[in-house]
Amino acid sequence: MDYKTLKSIIEGLLFLSGDEGISVRQVAEITEQRPELAAGALEELKEDYVAQERGLQVVQIAGNYRLATLPDHAHYFERLAYSPSRSTLSQAALETLAIVAYRQPITRVEIEEIRGVKSERAIHTLNNKDLIHEVGRAEAVGRPILYGTTKSFLESFGLASLNELPEPSNFESTDNLEEETQLLFNKLDTQMTFEDIEKP
Repeated sequence: MDYKTLKSIIEGLLFLSGDEGISVRQVAEITEQRPELAAGALEELKEDYVAQERGLQVVQIAGNYRLATLPDHAHYFERLAYSPSRSTLSQAALETLAIVAYRQPITRVEIEEIRGVKSERAIHTLNNKDLIHEVGRAEAVGRPILYGTTKSFLESFGLASLNELPEPSNFESTDNLEEETQLLFNKLDTQMTFEDIEKP
């Protein structure tokens, strides 16, 4: 096995090992190479990533090597995790988010009455993405949970406060869900466009 192939195999092993990482001994056993050769290849691969200014790095933690992202790029990874874009939220989740944003505090039953369908999954998704959370209990039978938007919601949509939500001044009905959802879409699109312009 030539050295270039060995490094290529090691790169694949690092990818597959994930957060657990892989030790020099494991690399040597899997590739059937001497430990010192495996260690040298790992270190050289680590240097290659730095020299080529790649988006990943090879790090050694608790004796194991693994692939990791660059700390300088953390802000972008957070945006991927928390941005409520159309590609990461279903139509049902976006409709539910619009209802909560404009009608909060609101219960699951009230959300379902407006949407006309069950909304448990959409609420669960939004809660997991930290876009909505429990803000209290309604004074009703069973004391159902009241939902409201979070600070992460404001940050994702570029809002200083809920007062900056697009004004639904043209609503003819309090049940005009489609228009509420579209207003939220437009706000998100505007924020994303602004962020694109601001990128260096």
